[in-house]
Amino acid sequence: MSDIADTTSSAVFEDSEQRLEQETRERQLEEALAHERAYVDRLYDRLEVVREETREKLAQVRRDAPGGSHQNRSERDAYATHYEDRLAQLDAVDHRLVFGRLDLDDASTRYIGRIGLADADYERLMVDWRAPEAGTFYQATAFDRQGVQRRRHLILERRTLRNIEDDVLDPDFLDGEEVLHGEGALLAALNRKRTGRMGDIVATIQAEQDRIIRSELPGVHVVQGGPGTGKTAVALHRAAYLLYTNRERLQKSGVLVVGPSTSFMWYIERVLPSLGETGVVMSSLATLYPGIHAVAERDVDVARLKGSLAMVEVVKRAVADRQKVPERTQRLRVDSSTVELTPQQVRHARDRARATGKPHNQARETFVKILVGQLADQLERQLNESSGNDTDRPYLVEDVRQSRDVRVALNLAWMPLRAETLVGDLFGKRHYLTSAAPWLEDAQVEAMLREPGAPFTEADVPLLDEAAELLGDFEAAVGHAAARAAAEHSANLENATKALENVDAQLEEFGVNGVVTAEMLAGMNRTGAARMTAAEAATSDRTWAYGHVVVDEAQELSPMQWRLLMRRCPMKSFTIVGDIAQASAAAASASWDEALEPFLGGRFQLDELTVNYRTPAQISEAAVSMARAAGLEVSAPRAVREGEWAPRVVRTDDVAAAVARSVAEDLSIVAGGLIGVIAAEPEYAAVARAVTEAHREVVGSSETALERQVLVLTPWEAKGLEFDAVVIAEPASVIRAARGVVGDLYVSMTRPTQRLTMVCAEEVPAGLEEWAEDGRA
Repeated sequence: MSDIADTTSSAVFEDSEQRLEQETRERQLEEALAHERAYVDRLYDRLEVVREETREKLAQVRRDAPGGSHQNRSERDAYATHYEDRLAQLDAVDHRLVFGRLDLDDASTRYIGRIGLADADYERLMVDWRAPEAGTFYQATAFDRQGVQRRRHLILERRTLRNIEDDVLDPDFLDGEEVLHGEGALLAALNRKRTGRMGDIVATIQAEQDRIIRSELPGVHVVQGGPGTGKTAVALHRAAYLLYTNRERLQKSGVLVVGPSTSFMWYIERVLPSLGETGVVMSSLATLYPGIHAVAERDVDVARLKGSLAMVEVVKRAVADRQKVPERTQRLRVDSSTVELTPQQVRHARDRARATGKPHNQARETFVKILVGQLADQLERQLNESSGNDTDRPYLVEDVRQSRDVRVALNLAWMPLRAETLVGDLFGKRHYLTSAAPWLEDAQVEAMLREPGAPFTEADVPLLDEAAELLGDFEAAVGHAAARAAAEHSANLENATKALENVDAQLEEFGVNGVVTAEMLAGMNRTGAARMTAAEAATSDRTWAYGHVVVDEAQELSPMQWRLLMRRCPMKSFTIVGDIAQASAAAASASWDEALEPFLGGRFQLDELTVNYRTPAQISEAAVSMARAAGLEVSAPRAVREGEWAPRVVRTDDVAAAVARSVAEDLSIVAGGLIGVIAAEPEYAAVARAVTEAHREVVGSSETALERQVLVLTPWEAKGLEFDAVVIAEPASVIRAARGVVGDLYVSMTRPTQRLTMVCAEEVPAGLEEWAEDGRA
């Protein structure tokens, strides 16, 4: 009995001790939370003060009179721009302003946040995550502490601190203090439901990612990584880091971020503002040419042809074809006289103009000047012979230039052109295409031709850029800009003259008649150039040279698209991220060496990301199994979590209906989560209709509302996105639409963070048999 009593007593004691320890831990957690909440409140209070101070400074600048010298106005505009940018930054970082704290060996504490903040006495309250002294938050480990005793993650929801997570790197730090345990900041972020917008990872950047983010600006950095390794996040955080560390250089030249599709750009557009950067130019491949929003190139063979570097010669020949020599001599009227324009004269002028090396529209000036001069000399000789006098008649040059016959003849021989006209005609008129690309087969010509006025495709965008480079400035060539300026000045002058007439009597009374002239008043009314940021100016200027270019999903780019981007950044400063194994575009390259060698040789640095943060291990295993069964060599990044649900391959007789049922199941399981339905073009319409009819209130698409809970997308539109659950309609069709390449299916399978369902009426793709089940009634 005594043994039983002793055992009972011991159990009661242990239970009491455990409760005491639990209460102690809870008390310590509450104390720590209270302390951190007070500090978070202090940071937000300071943010509000800085915001208000910036608003007042901006208002004061705007109140300043617009007069004064040109220098004064320029300084005022510069201050206004500075305060506007600062205010935009302060507004953008409001959500989860602070996320980390470091306790250091020297007993100091350092808070890490989205921007740097100091109090009114310039005492630092928070360090910008990009500052060198913040690097240890991401890089320190138990094996290399870098002076860090404890790293604390502050987990905020909007402005409210919800929890804290501690990583204690120095065992001595534990003396007299308990470690605070929890889910972990990284896993908490990974398990958070998706919203349809990409979130930043600034609070959970891992060491291998941080090394890439903080690498130096010069040169080309290629980041290779499998699905879910955070390539996009690394690229965007690197852009923010470079803007912080190279502010003076990049603020003037700008940073360009390029992604594969409009839906992808919409998905990532809030990340950089949340990191304190608002002046970055973001563009999809379809919008890289100003003023054009291209559509997809549906024919993969045409996309492959247009993406080849052979198109450089095609566009060059297309431009040369518009510099024509007439077959016979032309008789041209100039007032009451007639002059002759011979093919030899036109050929000589054309050769002289080409020899200048200038673009087509600018070289035309030389062409026109030579022929107008020759025709004026011819006309002068005729007039001198008829009059019997050898008279110098310089005015004849302008008479010849204004002659309608001469203008028509010269335009037919060498017409000023826009890139849109040249490329539109190239694929809209057979004789232009066969002349510029005589090596094309008849079937290829037929495939590339389209109706005149048809929209430009993504594959046309690099050709438009190439054409614009060879053609030069159209507006300057035809004098539109000068004409507009002259018309505006004339209108201002007329208005000023009338205004002065109205006040002439008053001016005379004050003895100042004549002091203010119409020219002076017109000059004061002249509209100055609108003040634009570097990003705004770059967006509208095709020739803008960026300081750095970030390219995401870069494995999809054709050689012509690479050529366009290299032109955008003459300094060759790039961050290129992608996964060669995921390439599915018709003109994509098979390796980074193949993609970049024509432009860089071997002059690029290759880094690899090895950890899959998005895709659960079970889903990743299925995707890799499918890809390898098809002979696709893919890396298999290590997944950081197992996941609750194994992938499913559901056999059915009605794909669209089964997809709608799977969406209903996912909606109930991942309540509030984001569901992606991915279907290739042949199934897209039927699947979209079935899903919309069943779940109309929550369905959207890339063209309607990406904020909706269920998105119906093509494999291309889904690239780079992520969802809580994904339903793929007819995997065999996804493969077939990509001409037998499994890259699109592999990418689609790696989009979910929790659940994956594939619905098949046809044969289950090889490598997925293990996960197949019969879903037929």
